[in-house]
Amino acid sequence: FTMLGRAFNVARVPQTFRSLRATASQQAKVVCALYEGGEAGRSNPNILGCVENELGLRSFLEERGHEFVVTSDKDGPDSTLERHLADADVVISQPFWPAYVTAERIANAPNLKLAVTAGVGSDHVDLEAACARNITVAEVTGCNVVSVAEHVVMQILALVRNYIPAYKQVVNGEWDIAGIADRAYDLEGKSVGTVAAGRIGYRVLQRLKPFDVELHYCDYQRLTPEQEAELNLTYHESPEAMLPHCDVVTINCPLHSETENLFDAEMLSKMRKGSWLVNTARGKIVDTQALVDACTSGHIAGYSGDVWFPQPAAPDHPWRSMPNHALTPHYSGTTLDAQARYAEGVKRILQCFFDGEPIRQEDLIAQGGEIVSPAYKPGNTTSGSY
Repeated sequence: FTMLGRAFNVARVPQTFRSLRATASQQAKVVCALYEGGEAGRSNPNILGCVENELGLRSFLEERGHEFVVTSDKDGPDSTLERHLADADVVISQPFWPAYVTAERIANAPNLKLAVTAGVGSDHVDLEAACARNITVAEVTGCNVVSVAEHVVMQILALVRNYIPAYKQVVNGEWDIAGIADRAYDLEGKSVGTVAAGRIGYRVLQRLKPFDVELHYCDYQRLTPEQEAELNLTYHESPEAMLPHCDVVTINCPLHSETENLFDAEMLSKMRKGSWLVNTARGKIVDTQALVDACTSGHIAGYSGDVWFPQPAAPDHPWRSMPNHALTPHYSGTTLDAQARYAEGVKRILQCFFDGEPIRQEDLIAQGGEIVSPAYKPGNTTSGSY
């Protein structure tokens, strides 16, 4: 294959594929947006989510005669992704370097039939436009739930124990114990609540139980009495009802039309003064300026997470410079273990698509012109993406 504008390409076979139920003899164009791997990607083949390692899909697709275009150039009308979407049958993206599949892009991609998320979370696809065009949207459900749950616990501890300033002291050659202890607490005895207790949120609760904390949750679907009893959980019908009871709040719900900017200034005001907020769900669930104001005023003692909007975050994104945060780039769900699972899951989805077999029901977000996942709502959350 040759390199063309950071897109890896193979020779195009004249396209006859126009049906969802493809056979191995029919040809399709698959366009994939991944992040640059750099030296790490070139030296470590287990970083499957980068352009250098292509989710391990090239030989699988080439053997079937399909065209495979991989690029990191994903934003704007002149991007490599935009040019190749025009005649693509399948688009693959990931939450960590999302290719925003907007209504405009869908309108300009008449052959597009399948949008796959290499990971979990398909909010970068305009689901309303996808349903209108009968485009199937699928993701690798469950592939990185442990990875993200562990990240949540790590970031809760980083905030509560005031870890980041302590680390910076070491790097800067300082030794000011009082300056660190001034904002450092034990997690034990605190009240921790999760917005949503699905595959990730529930695992967060499980991992926090040994810390001897009071656990709270809210969700559209209540857990079983057995689950609540095992973890000694307190259920609340809404975030508004739960927030006043919590020292720490962790957001673990999907981004859709009903959760976009859920944590606006009004919602943040309902949190306890001096509480902490962790978000590894999606950046757009939290209002950007409202969070800056809450952290600056001290109403929120600290914010952590790894999700931004849009992604990658601009160098001057206001969250980078706001006080008392422990943010990271979006990597909670892309550990090397998780990458192996979601790469295999993408291959499984593509194999079902090309062979005309049903995609696993739990992997489906939209199909047949309808939202089929109970975790998502009709609508669009891609506005302002680029």
